[in-house]
Amino acid sequence: MGLLQNKDKKKIKDLFKQLAHEVTLVMFTQEMECELCTTTRELLQEVATLSEKIKLRILDFVADRDEAEKYHVDKIPAIVLLGDKDYGIRFFGIPAGYEFMSLLEDIVDVSRRDPSLPKSMTAKLAKVDQPIHLQVLVSPTCPHCPRAVRAAHRFAMASDFIRADMVEIAEFPHLVQKYDVQGVPRTIINETFHLVGALPDEIFLQEILNAVKKEKSN
Repeated sequence: MGLLQNKDKKKIKDLFKQLAHEVTLVMFTQEMECELCTTTRELLQEVATLSEKIKLRILDFVADRDEAEKYHVDKIPAIVLLGDKDYGIRFFGIPAGYEFMSLLEDIVDVSRRDPSLPKSMTAKLAKVDQPIHLQVLVSPTCPHCPRAVRAAHRFAMASDFIRADMVEIAEFPHLVQKYDVQGVPRTIINETFHLVGALPDEIFLQEILNAVKKEKSN
C-alpha cells in the first residue's frame, strides 16, 4: 500500500498538468536507510509516477560523496530540485504535512522555469552579487512555515547566488540547539542572522538583503 491515497494522486495529477518542462528530483539516502529516509524515498517514487515530466534519481550519501558535496548536501534525507539548471532548492527531512504542498508547488515552478515573482522583487534579486544561504527551519505541523519555504525557494530560483533549504527540525534536533529555535519558521541567513515568522514576501526579501548588507559591512 502506497503513502498517497487515490484521491490525493488524482489531485496531484491534475496539478501536474501545469508542468511545462522536465524536473529532476535528486534524493540522497544511504545503504542502511534511516526510517524517514525510506519514507521519503517511497514518497518521491510515488510522486514521480504521477507525471512523465518528473524524473527521480536516488543517490547514496556516502558512495556518491562527490555529488553530495556538489549539491551542498550535508545531511539526509535530502532532496535537490533540478530543471534546466540547479536552482538552489533543497529539502532536508521529509516534506510531509504542510510542506508536502511546498514540494509540489516547487516542482511546478521549476518546470515552468519561473518563480512567479513581481518585477520589483526580481529586480532586487538581480542585484545580488554574493552568496546567500537561507535555511528555513520548519515543522510539518506548522501552517505558516510553507509561506517562508516557498518564498525562500522562489528567491533561490530568481538568483544564482541564493541557495535555500527547508530543514525539518524534528529530524535534525542538533540544529534546534545550534540555532536556539524557540518557534518556527525560523530563517537562518548565512549562519549569522535570523528571522522569525512567515513575513510577507517583499518584507522577507528586504530583511534578507538588509542582513547581508550588515554582514558585508562588518
